[in-house]
Amino acid sequence: MMILRTATLATLAIASVAPAVEVAEYGKTPGGEMTHVYTLENKSGMKVKLLDLGATLMAAEVPDKEGKTADVLFGFDDPAKYLSDDNQYFGNVVGRYGNRIAKGKFTLDGKEYTLATNNPPNHLHGGGDRALSKVVWKGEKSDADNSVTFSYNSPDGEEGYPGELKAQVTYTLTDDNAVRIEYEATTDKPTVLNLTNHAYFNLAGAGSPTINDHVVTLYADHYTPVDDTLITTGEIAKVEGTALDFREPHAIGDRVDSFGDAEGAGYDHNFVLNKTPSDVEGLHKAATVKDPKSGRVLTVLTDQPGVQFYGGNFLKGQTGKDGKTYAHRSGFCLETQHYPDSPNKPDFPSVVLRPGETYTHTCVYAFSAE
Repeated sequence: MMILRTATLATLAIASVAPAVEVAEYGKTPGGEMTHVYTLENKSGMKVKLLDLGATLMAAEVPDKEGKTADVLFGFDDPAKYLSDDNQYFGNVVGRYGNRIAKGKFTLDGKEYTLATNNPPNHLHGGGDRALSKVVWKGEKSDADNSVTFSYNSPDGEEGYPGELKAQVTYTLTDDNAVRIEYEATTDKPTVLNLTNHAYFNLAGAGSPTINDHVVTLYADHYTPVDDTLITTGEIAKVEGTALDFREPHAIGDRVDSFGDAEGAGYDHNFVLNKTPSDVEGLHKAATVKDPKSGRVLTVLTDQPGVQFYGGNFLKGQTGKDGKTYAHRSGFCLETQHYPDSPNKPDFPSVVLRPGETYTHTCVYAFSAE
């Protein structure tokens, strides 16, 4: 059983004089659905943009140590691009199962389910055209909370998953420049679930040429090794003595070449979090990343057991917002999550959700400068 908890999170301060949440049409998908952008702003002037297509975190204008703002998130200017091959889940909510499931199969209560193998030979981030990253969610803003809640009902059998899933994700921009993401879901049949956000960050500004100079700390003594198809082996191994040891700060580029030069080589690993206490009740520290030049710092907090640290190894130079290029290893992801392929690994924390239970997951992306 997954551990389910009633929300007991300390309330992060909400801007008392923040402007009202703005809503604007963004454009139609190739299928003719109108999409919308929601803009949040706090009293410090930080802005966040959200898109109902994929319940996407599409922009975050964050101040540096001199007070100059830059958008640190990858994204696109056109909804059609979010549904194209150029989109590598930029800021999307992914699922129903974030990360990989081996060979697109799992067994639950004695019945085998078959999913799309969209990352051959495995299933990745919820599958094909009806994955949660590719559907238009219903958005509802709250000016009082400086938040937007997206909801989507995924029918029984969508992308091969059992059960009608009623999911929602709420984004809140706090007074202290944090983006708080809260997920909640229920089902009418036993199912598996692992929702996360696949935001790509470059703290020097999205479109800057590299993240190799960013300095990372991961609050994890262990990780889950993978095979050559990036499926977890079931082992939980120590990071000590490996290039995955970020218990002390290291620049991403210091040891990334130790993974070789094959396509996709580099950081793309799930870390088993130590549950280091944070200043926010109910959440533990997952990671801290600093860009030495701008002084921007990203701190990631969560209540999940793992975080996927991905270094943009498959970025291919696609054109994003404002004509900027997203080069190889020019963005990183920190996806708070359960472990990859948990439905097929009985010794991993359970990802089974049953009728009458409520799935919850909180992640905070907190920004500062020093």
